[in-house]
Amino acid sequence: MTKQRVLFVCLGNICRSPLAEAAFRKAASEAGLDAEVDSAGTADYHVDEMPDPRSIEEAQRHGIDISSYRGRQLKPADFHEFDWILGMDRSNMTNISNVDPGDGKAQVFMLMDIVPGQEGREVADPWYGGEDNFRATWDDVSMAAKVLVAKMTDDRA
Repeated sequence: MTKQRVLFVCLGNICRSPLAEAAFRKAASEAGLDAEVDSAGTADYHVDEMPDPRSIEEAQRHGIDISSYRGRQLKPADFHEFDWILGMDRSNMTNISNVDPGDGKAQVFMLMDIVPGQEGREVADPWYGGEDNFRATWDDVSMAAKVLVAKMTDDRA
C-alpha cells in the first residue's frame, strides 16, 4: 500500500489542526504506520505563524514539540496531494468544500465523523477559552487520530 497522506484543517491553523497533526503523528508512530501528515487553515489569518502558545503547551504535555509548525492556507492542490482531508467543524467543512476543485482524490470528512458514536460532533474551537479547552481539544483529536490510524493499519493488512 502506498504511504497515506493526511491533512487536518481548521480555521486559522494555529489551534485545533496543529494539535490534530501532532496527535496523528504520535498515534502513527506508536502503530508503526508510515504516513505523511500536515495541517492547514481555511483562512489566511496566520500563514507562516507558529501555533498558539496554548497549543504548543498542550502538545508538550504529551511529549510533542510543535513549535516548528507554521500556519498555511488550504489550497485546491491539497485535494490532489492528500488522501484524507479532515475538518474540525461544520463551518470548516463548508469552507473546505468552497476550495475543493471537485476532481481530487482526497476523502473529505469532519474529523469526529470517523469516531464511532461521535458522528456529527465538532471539535470545539479552544481559542476563546483557557487551558481546559485545549485539553478537551487534545482529547478529541487524539481519540480521532487513534481511530484513523487503526483504520489505516487495518486497510493495509
